[in-house]
Amino acid sequence: MNRFDAIAFDLDGTLIDSVGGVAHALNAALADEGLPGAFGLDTVRGWIGDGPDASIARALATPQLAAVNTYELAARLRRGFDAATLRAPMAGSRVFDGIHAAVAELATQRPLVVITNKPTTLARAVLQEAGLLRFFEAVHGADTPQQRKPSPLLLRQAAGALGVAPGRVLMVGDAAVDIAAALAAGSAAAWAGWGYGQAPAPSAVHVWRLATPHELLRRLAMPVGADNEY
Repeated sequence: MNRFDAIAFDLDGTLIDSVGGVAHALNAALADEGLPGAFGLDTVRGWIGDGPDASIARALATPQLAAVNTYELAARLRRGFDAATLRAPMAGSRVFDGIHAAVAELATQRPLVVITNKPTTLARAVLQEAGLLRFFEAVHGADTPQQRKPSPLLLRQAAGALGVAPGRVLMVGDAAVDIAAALAAGSAAAWAGWGYGQAPAPSAVHVWRLATPHELLRRLAMPVGADNEY
């Protein structure tokens, strides 16, 4: 049980199935500006993972919005996105099956943190509404572009705040940026196969590939050196 001193979780696509929530906030911001949009879930799912500014930029790059794309509009849409999220943090979203039980058990064993490309204020609001915030020691959101995964900055910041070495932290996430951030920080990585991202390449050795949150509990309970599956 002492393989890792702390576990870091991604938020969107790992703890929360938030594609509906991101779509809700984005479409509400567009509607407030009198713009066409109403982007569907399949489209928005492909835009999740890099934070709201990136999702907004991808929306503005679509044919129906490219002609009105300006820095000022992007800034207004971001304010509208944040406001819509804070009004209804879990609108259209849900906690992934098995997550609540998994983090509740893990929180009794070691400190847990959230490492997300969502800004900290929005991330904390979502986690609070989802009933998960109480299980986490800290929430580290990407409040500046430099902090966004695949940068290892947030993971290193979280490890430092906990007083543990980055190499003793396991990063659990569904996206390639989560795996890349973990490896850049010198941390271990686990791919959340229930999320939105594609599985790591077979060459990505020493990355756990998890089918369910319960499988994370099983892997962590195994004696060190006994788990040769990746």
